[in-house]
Amino acid sequence: MNQNIAPNPWRKLVNRYIKSEMTKKGIKYEELSLRLAKTGTQQTAANLRNKINRGILGADLFVQIVFVLEINHLSRDQLSEILDEIEKNPT
Repeated sequence: MNQNIAPNPWRKLVNRYIKSEMTKKGIKYEELSLRLAKTGTQQTAANLRNKINRGILGADLFVQIVFVLEINHLSRDQLSEILDEIEKNPT
């Protein structure tokens, strides 16, 4: 895995990682919004969809999403696999 890749693949990594975790847990954007609201973070479903689709969100929101999705293990290997896939198929 090349650590010096352009920012776009890193944004795609964030996008794919969050979407894959939401899919695994059967959580839609509306539910994610409700879960975040319970922690005091106000984000509409549309706003979350936009941020996640672009792969641009602050570290605090990323950590909050990991928390409310109850992700217990964030694996470097898993992230590397996603990045490798992005590098092979950039579209």
